[in-house]
Amino acid sequence: MKKKKRNAAAARGDRRPPAPVRAARLTTPDLVLLSLLAERAMHGYQANLELERREVRDWAGISRPQVYYSLEKLAKRGLIQVSESASAAAGPQRTAYQTTAQGRNELALALAAGGWTTQRERPAFLTWMALSWQAKSGVFRKQLARRRSFLEKELQREETTLQSILQEVGHAHHEAVWMVRLMTEQFRTELRWLADVEEESERRRPALRPAYVQAEN
Repeated sequence: MKKKKRNAAAARGDRRPPAPVRAARLTTPDLVLLSLLAERAMHGYQANLELERREVRDWAGISRPQVYYSLEKLAKRGLIQVSESASAAAGPQRTAYQTTAQGRNELALALAAGGWTTQRERPAFLTWMALSWQAKSGVFRKQLARRRSFLEKELQREETTLQSILQEVGHAHHEAVWMVRLMTEQFRTELRWLADVEEESERRRPALRPAYVQAEN
């Protein structure tokens, strides 16, 4: 029946507009670049250097190839444009882009989504902890020591980063300061927790009343 209706519509010369194609959603690399280029115009190489300087990959998964892919994608969608001050002879690898008004609006809309605030992390260390009872003797405490050493180094690195940020921005009321403070507090909290686990590890034992899902007949 549906096929007959379509054939009849074609015979009458119906010319309905095609259904709109939904644009691909903006990814994390897209949003990071929109925000970066809203500060000032940059080309891809500059953007990569600035992302590395700010240690963005500590809190956002964005690789060097993704930067160039996002630049192309955002330009096609009109969310960034070639900077008016960019030299025409610079070539595609040195073409500087800046975020458009549409791009800033799209970024603002994306940042209003609830998903940013309603997700839990799934760190690999928690997965290891859940499975660690299967490890061989001695591995549990050895892995805890490795984790502690890693956290101590990361904490020291973040504290150094915080001092650099404070020197650059000149005050403590900045998003970069708040972010690094959160990371340092998380590291300190986990280090205290690790100390408790190491102290209690000798008393570790299986569940006394394990419960399992019963299969239905």
